[in-house]
Amino acid sequence: MLDLIGKGSSHTCNGVTRRDFLQVGTLGAVGLGLPQWMQAREAGLVDPEADRKSCILIFNLGAPSQLDTFDMKPDAPAEIRGPFQPISTVADGIQLSEILPKHAAIADKIGFVRSCFHRGAAVHDSGWQIMQTGRLFTGGVDTPHVGSAVWYLRGPRSDLPPHVVLPETMGRGGGNLPNGQAGGFLGKAYDPFALMADPSQDNFEVPDLLPPASIPAARLDRRRRLREAVEESMTQFEASESAKLMSEHFDTAYRLMTSPQARDAFDLSKEPKKVREAYGMNRFGQCCLLARRLIEAGVRFVTVNTFLTVFDEITWDIHGSKPFTSIEGMKNIVAPMYDQGYAALISDLSDRGMLDDTLVANMAEFGRTPKVNPAGGRDHWPQCYTVYFAGGGVRGGTVVGASDPIGAVPDDRPTEPPEVVATIFHALGFKMTEHIPGPGGRPFPIVDSGFREIHELF
Repeated sequence: MLDLIGKGSSHTCNGVTRRDFLQVGTLGAVGLGLPQWMQAREAGLVDPEADRKSCILIFNLGAPSQLDTFDMKPDAPAEIRGPFQPISTVADGIQLSEILPKHAAIADKIGFVRSCFHRGAAVHDSGWQIMQTGRLFTGGVDTPHVGSAVWYLRGPRSDLPPHVVLPETMGRGGGNLPNGQAGGFLGKAYDPFALMADPSQDNFEVPDLLPPASIPAARLDRRRRLREAVEESMTQFEASESAKLMSEHFDTAYRLMTSPQARDAFDLSKEPKKVREAYGMNRFGQCCLLARRLIEAGVRFVTVNTFLTVFDEITWDIHGSKPFTSIEGMKNIVAPMYDQGYAALISDLSDRGMLDDTLVANMAEFGRTPKVNPAGGRDHWPQCYTVYFAGGGVRGGTVVGASDPIGAVPDDRPTEPPEVVATIFHALGFKMTEHIPGPGGRPFPIVDSGFREIHELF
């Protein structure tokens, strides 16, 4: 953030004054756009503390049952409380499910919000959209993912894309709606870079990112210079939006393909075997490890999808009947993998001194029905669920809000998705008054008016 207190009119090397930057940054409804931000950063006028903040967003696709994980109701009837027992954690007064013992061991670093709900339809992609953008998909307005908005407002700080999705963006959700993991109305230039590979595989490499070893950097540089020569004779075309988008994609791809930093960041073979095994030698665990490496290398925002679709794999979507799993199946298949990978990530970030500057946000599209269904599962329930945060200035060992005695609706401090998204922006050093260009170029607030971060977490 810019310092609006100091006086003076010192000039940068390109003739822009400090006062010019302050005026840009105080245009109120307009906010500070990427070009001004980049200029300010180069001029040394950007708050280094805000610039180094990062976020890892873990999206629990399929939606965990709040009653069987983070918000146990041991005194409720059996058909409500489910089969699992609550266990104590290292945080005084906080209990979690016995299927998450590694979460319990680091609960003093986590802030839980047990009163989240949304007003969207009880379908997966509606929840995906609203939780990752803060807005319902209405009127054809495709709001960008929070990481894409961060990309627009802050830009890159390394050769790597500012927003990366691991292992790839979400698939189908059944509602025929956008999944929220795109640049939306900001344009495809702000779509996240998707890995499109499983980092737990022995032959893992990043598709379409790094060139074959047989193509030397000099050849790539000749290709770039040839492209620049052709562009000089295409000034009219280059003024078009299509050309600008092509140029941005080419420049990003060129930086990636020629950058030792990018090559190293994606190279998990550089991690000791002991570290890789601590995360779990599965897709989610290795994505969590890769997220840490990408943040270290300068990526601002990493989204990790625990699963990719609710149709072709076992997920948190525990309806009970086939092809879905049951509550017991969640214990044996989903929870151990998730518990290990998440706990390793938080502990690793903490041990490396990165947790204070890295917010780890865990969310899902909704919760599950309070009553166990006849198939031994739980169905979709947007009326109440738990989200949680660690790092990024969040006070660990905290519980915000509460659900009613059967985990059906918020009983204290109801929390909506715009507040969850606002919390991410706040931890990254944004003001809620900042804007991005919306449909038609009109200023579009990053958070709906009237909403702010979950301040009890900080």
